[in-house]
This record gives sequence, C-alpha cells and structure tokens, in this order.
Amino acid sequence: MHIAEGVLSPAQCAVWYAAAAPFVIHGGYRVVKEVKEHPENKLLLATAGAFTFVLSAIKLPSVTGSSSHPTGTGVGAALFKPPVMAFLGMIVLIFQALLLAHGGISTLGANTFSMGIAGPWAGYAFYKLTKKCHGPDALAIFLCMVFADFITYVVTSFQLAFAFPDPTGGFWGAVGKFLTIFAWTQIPLAIAEGLLGILLFRFLAKVAAPQLQQLGVLARTPEVSHA
Repeated sequence: MHIAEGVLSPAQCAVWYAAAAPFVIHGGYRVVKEVKEHPENKLLLATAGAFTFVLSAIKLPSVTGSSSHPTGTGVGAALFKPPVMAFLGMIVLIFQALLLAHGGISTLGANTFSMGIAGPWAGYAFYKLTKKCHGPDALAIFLCMVFADFITYVVTSFQLAFAFPDPTGGFWGAVGKFLTIFAWTQIPLAIAEGLLGILLFRFLAKVAAPQLQQLGVLARTPEVSHA
C-alpha cells in the first residue's frame, strides 16, 4: 500500500491528492473536535496513530517478489470512526516517506486514499454490521482489522492497474495480476492483524474501560442501585 516515489504519473498523483483531500480535511476537523471535547481520549488517539505507524512500517517479503505490510488502521476506525483515520493515516505516511523512504510525497494522495480512507471505511462497515447483528465484540474487532488491511491492498491494486494496464488484458487484466501478487501474503497477514487487534482491545478494555465505554466500543456497565 506504499506506492513508491515516481511510480505514478504527475496527473495520477494530482487526481489521488484531489480525491483524498476532502477526507483528510474532514478528518483533521474531527481530530481537533475530539481533542477539545474529550481530552481524556488523547492517549487513545496517540495509541491509534502509533499502532498504525508501527504496523504499516513493517516490511514483509512476498513469495511473488513483492512486499506486503500490515496497516493497523482498523484500531482507529473502531475507536474514533473512519474520518479520523484519514488524517492520522496521512500523518503516518508523511513520516514514513520522510524518515523511512517508505512510500513517497508525490504518491501521498494515492497511499492515503488506500490506507487511510478506503481501508478504514471497509473495516468499519464490517465492524458496524457485526455489532448490528449482535455478534461478539471480538468478532467485530477481528473483521474490522482484517478488512481494513485487505481492502487497502485491493484499492492499491486498482491504483496500480490504472497506472500500468496489462498489454493484453488491459485494466482488468492488470487488476487480476496485482491482486494475485498481493493475495499470497496479504490474506494471512490480514488474519494475523485481526488476531492482534483482539489482543490489543482486550488490553485497552483493562486500562481504558471508561474511555472505551464513552466511545461506544464497550457496553456501559449498569450501575447497581443501593437500598
């Protein structure tokens, strides 16, 4: 999901910047609002950003000669809803591009769209659907993490297919090839990330239960009335 510097044409970079910009601006507004209205959630916001930074900085080789990465964006999507992750995801990608040469500034719009927007929204959709169907919290978190990760790579495959259509199969032929390249490592990675997400939320439930209840991630414990 980290498309490198110079891979996309200037026109394609501009298109993805334009597509990501409204989400990032709205996400920045939501972050500022969250900090002002609920300053007690600052540490959870920092945790969501740090988790995304650490996991998405891990570079794992693919059996097809490419590389894959976890994303970590499902945590912030479940805690603070997807708009916040558009802003946090962009900040993470800027630091990775400047400090780790991971991704690029010209491709920042494309990378933000796939990792900070499409992935979190997909994960959050499965999270809410599971909650609506009264599924267990662990399953909701697991699916949120899995699909936030995997859909990021699906979108990246489409982005690369737009840039490099297959000579014979055209756009859809290129989509199939890029999806195949990523799928070998990304499916097990997404599942592993889902399991890690369950462990993280169990830890947060112990150390930050009031904040999780205020955010609606944990059900509020009924107060016991005393006679």
